[in-house]
Amino acid sequence: MNEQNPEHVFDTIVVGSGISGGWAAKELCDKGLKTLVLDRGKDVKHIKDYPTAMKAPWEFPHRGRLPLKVLEENPIAARCYAYDETAAHFFLKDKDQPYIQEKPFDWIRPDQVGGKSLMWARQTQRWSRYDFEGPARDGFAVEWPFTYEELAPWYSHVELFAGISGNRDGLDTLPDGEFLPPWEMNRAEQSMRVKIEARHRDRNVIIGRCAHLTAPQQVHKDQGRMQCQARHLCQRGCPFGGYFSSNASTLPWAAKTGNLTLKPDSIVHSIIYDDAKGKATGVRVIDAHTKKITEYFAKIIFVNASTLSTNLILLNSTSRRFPNGLGNDNGLLGKYIAFHNYRGHLYASLEGMEDRYYSGKRPCAVMMPNFRNVHRQETDFQRGYMVFFSAARSGWGHAVGGDQAGAAFKTAIADPGGWNVFMMMQGETIPKETNHVRLSKDQVDPWGIPQLITSVGYDENDERLLKDFLDTGAEMLETAGAKNIAATDTKQAPGLDIHEVGGVRMGKDPATSLLNKWNQLHHCPNVLVTDGACMVSTSTQNPSLTFMAITARAVDHAVAELKKGNL
Repeated sequence: MNEQNPEHVFDTIVVGSGISGGWAAKELCDKGLKTLVLDRGKDVKHIKDYPTAMKAPWEFPHRGRLPLKVLEENPIAARCYAYDETAAHFFLKDKDQPYIQEKPFDWIRPDQVGGKSLMWARQTQRWSRYDFEGPARDGFAVEWPFTYEELAPWYSHVELFAGISGNRDGLDTLPDGEFLPPWEMNRAEQSMRVKIEARHRDRNVIIGRCAHLTAPQQVHKDQGRMQCQARHLCQRGCPFGGYFSSNASTLPWAAKTGNLTLKPDSIVHSIIYDDAKGKATGVRVIDAHTKKITEYFAKIIFVNASTLSTNLILLNSTSRRFPNGLGNDNGLLGKYIAFHNYRGHLYASLEGMEDRYYSGKRPCAVMMPNFRNVHRQETDFQRGYMVFFSAARSGWGHAVGGDQAGAAFKTAIADPGGWNVFMMMQGETIPKETNHVRLSKDQVDPWGIPQLITSVGYDENDERLLKDFLDTGAEMLETAGAKNIAATDTKQAPGLDIHEVGGVRMGKDPATSLLNKWNQLHHCPNVLVTDGACMVSTSTQNPSLTFMAITARAVDHAVAELKKGNL
């Protein structure tokens, strides 16, 4: 438990092995640094530890559903679409890591090496210049400390390695990337696109972009990954490596360098700060099973535990120099949390095209980049929303009746139902100081670490944005020829979107931000944060690809500074 033990000393430490932590490990190991990766969950090796990946439906005792007792014991995890009998083993159970909801917040958490990269929905879009320019232009949060143009080469860097399918659409609201062949819209979606774009020239209907290998390149084959099979069983873990995950991609790649040490079941208590040296020197870890405390040491520390867990670790990292949390001189640590507003859903039917069908289980939807307040403020709410929709035919056998048998039954069961459409929003929320997390002063978790208090909620801007989507979405569906349009406000709590960001935001001024443009803590530059906690705002696009690009960029800078002797 001291710096003299060579088994406890590394060049770098990465806390967390999810999407951003995996990328940090891969980039650091590629650059020759001996890297320790710590993860609170159990170890999961690609293929070997996907126990349900190849099971047929009848091999599950409850046919994929979970018993009522399990659902009652995990009311928060159970709200996630992927929490079922096929994938529940990848989720952290509610009772195993308690937290305090000052306002309703559904914190969806993993329980394994690879984190949520085994559970994510794999939708990947670059942010546009309008997303990075938004806070400064519209007067909220703080100015992003870099531009889209500065991040663009790093988007390309991670896209080529991860493998992103998509079409080159030439839109400034959703920049093109380094794409593998796209998935295809079905005939109903193509018809909807023509009608919507004909009436609304500022709205673009395009096929989704996702981290699935439609045509693996040599770099993907070198990772041991194969083409996506479109099985729609992704939350079980993909034995083909068809979609990007830390387990199939970045972590095995890092391991092949010989520079990676991975320690699962390692719950990070805090970052160790040395007042005499004026920098962080290591990480204090609690064994998940024995509760033994061990300290590991390094010159550079990346904190990639996921947005809220990263906030928790930094808040709990106190010292004489930082009594309120590491780097927290301005008192803003844990504040300005943002998320995506997913509350708006629309359902409708489409008539005609009964002679058309489709095959396969496409891993993405049709999407429409934000068209609200893009170039200037135009509505009574700030920012906007992305739209996703898909059209499908209802199940085979819809016309089967109880009195049918023989030839009539065979004919009816082979007849697909009519076309239906599902449309949803992904709305940008405005980071606010009141939306925050903090540590409890009197309640701890099973490892003696203070519980996190979440105080994050919607505001009037979110309500106006939601109403606009429901009204505008219904109008677009009507334009596309849809009937029986029904709108729903799910009223789901923040957190269930699983896109929470902020709390350790970047910025140009140490008085109003925690991190500089390279993701270093202003007042402790050998500690870097590149997961969702670092984000200034949340955009209307999915955040994961941006986490990857920011991480690769930060590693490049940190290693260069280390070689110069600046860290």
